[in-house]
Amino acid sequence: MTIVLAALLAAAPVTLEADPNHSTVGFSVKHMVATTVRGQFTRFSSTVDWNRDDPAKSSVELKVDPSSINTNNEKRDGHLKSADFFDVQGCPDMSFRSRKIDKSGDKYKVTGDLTMHCVTRPLTLEASFADQPIKSPMGTSVYPASATGKLKRSDWGLTWNKMLETGGAVVSDDVNLELDFEYVPRAAEPKKEAQAETNRKK
Repeated sequence: MTIVLAALLAAAPVTLEADPNHSTVGFSVKHMVATTVRGQFTRFSSTVDWNRDDPAKSSVELKVDPSSINTNNEKRDGHLKSADFFDVQGCPDMSFRSRKIDKSGDKYKVTGDLTMHCVTRPLTLEASFADQPIKSPMGTSVYPASATGKLKRSDWGLTWNKMLETGGAVVSDDVNLELDFEYVPRAAEPKKEAQAETNRKK
């Protein structure tokens, strides 16, 4: 019975949460054809329901506050928050939810729905994930993960632009996504901990 229970617990999904202090949600886009502007969103949360025995049964969710965009230029960030771009007043929610996860070797293909600028469209990310946790100096279990992807912002209605006299656009339609996370096991809820302690005393 003990062996069976241990096997069931090992197979059970583990809920992981991104540590915001060691995670980034970033992007890069060409500006005036020649240079690259990089930015990130500073407020976000992400969870993974990880099934080690069957990764295809895992799922990932990412929620982002678009008003937290930071490209190290206050004037540009203000424009990006306006109705010309993200329209953070009218479309305050940005999220990605996986629908399918495929593993090939040590890489993952994560297909899901990206909601941005009040538009939801499919997006596929190429990801890596440490299915064996790393022990931090603090004794916690850390699951490093990273993902990259490409999208056309016009597919989500982000169409503002100006053309250059020399040809090309001020802002490229192509955007590169660069995501890095350190996931840690979700802390047990206080009520569940209290119930577990009560059961142990019985």
